Amino acid sequence: MTKAYGFDTLQIHAGARPDPATGARQTPIYQTTAYVFRDADHAAALFNLQEVGYIYSRLTNPTVAVLQERIATLEGGAGAVCCSSGHAAQIMALFPLMAPGRNIVASTRLYGGTLTQFSQTIKRFGWSAKLVDFDDLAAVEAAIDGDTRAVFCESIANPGGYITDLDAIAAISNRHGIPLIVDNTSATPWLCRPIEHGATLVVHSTTKYLTGNGTVTGGCVVDSGKFDWSASDKFPSLSAPEPAYHGLKFHETFGSLAFTFHGIAIGLRDLGMTMNPQGAHYTLMGIETLSLRMERHVANAKRIANWLEGDARVEKVTYAGLASSPYHGRMARICPKGAGALFTIALKGGYDACVKLVDSLEIFSHVANLGDTRSLVIHPASTTHRQLELDQQIKAGAGPNVVRLSIGIEDAEDLIADLDQALSKASA
Repeated sequence: MTKAYGFDTLQIHAGARPDPATGARQTPIYQTTAYVFRDADHAAALFNLQEVGYIYSRLTNPTVAVLQERIATLEGGAGAVCCSSGHAAQIMALFPLMAPGRNIVASTRLYGGTLTQFSQTIKRFGWSAKLVDFDDLAAVEAAIDGDTRAVFCESIANPGGYITDLDAIAAISNRHGIPLIVDNTSATPWLCRPIEHGATLVVHSTTKYLTGNGTVTGGCVVDSGKFDWSASDKFPSLSAPEPAYHGLKFHETFGSLAFTFHGIAIGLRDLGMTMNPQGAHYTLMGIETLSLRMERHVANAKRIANWLEGDARVEKVTYAGLASSPYHGRMARICPKGAGALFTIALKGGYDACVKLVDSLEIFSHVANLGDTRSLVIHPASTTHRQLELDQQIKAGAGPNVVRLSIGIEDAEDLIADLDQALSKASA
């Protein structure tokens, strides 16, 4: 399906075709482990990457393939690889780029689990991360050295809802010949298309807004298809001969789809972070209403953030959609349809008031998730960012006096009333 269609049309139709065997209009769940080869030559061609097709569902599955094409289309990418979670997508994105001794430069304003993954877990691969304030462009550039293989940020940062200047960060990455990886989970392609701002790769936790109903976990890596992996010797996994495929060079052979093919043929083959077909089906159904949901998410968030900003019990609201936000001017350029539905509030009563607020809310669900149709709340310092030191929590926008809100699509008046009664209890 061509990209000339509008977003609302593509979110329903991209990648999907009537089932050739039955005529089924909705994408079937192909709940199968393996696929019958036509003959021995067909099998050999598939395994040798000489022909595209289905081998084994750890690698490829027809239901998952539709989801991959749909997300890639919505993001304006050349291809995509879906996997088991957003965390898996981050490792999948880094895997072809990194090697022992290499590093990434990443924003300090990231989801707590991502900060832990980057500051602790990837050390076991011999990789490292330099965490920098991405509002300080000089510091970002200074952190890049000869061993840096990627720059990583979120378009709308979790938990604070800060908007990253993707154009400026992409310019720095381009000057150093390294890819920019953007986590677009909080924004979704309806609010922001990072590839249009210079991103090389886009990652998603499809668990969140793309699925939108809190039913399944999943992740996706979208390849822009625009990076020249052969321009230097920094990315041998993509530019040099691959021993497992008799010396095949991914970039030379697959061009703009080099990263996508590597993600399937090497990443999923060896890491095994596979998305199951039923999970892909739930996400496909969720994406069909993405624009409708995001429009309501944003409208509710804007109204509630304005109300909270005027409440004397609240010390600060971080929503970029507020005129008072230092990121408000950036919103029109990076996220022209709105600043999303994720932000934090700081309470004057500190840690204790935050805990009491969370425990007093009735409509808001206290869960470790975001992007649901339901409104969600969590106290990051004691949960999602608990593994971080105090100064790291503060830099990430998740200090002890901060509560994160993920605004859903309920009636805004009901959400405001719920926050009002909980704030009264928290400040008593």
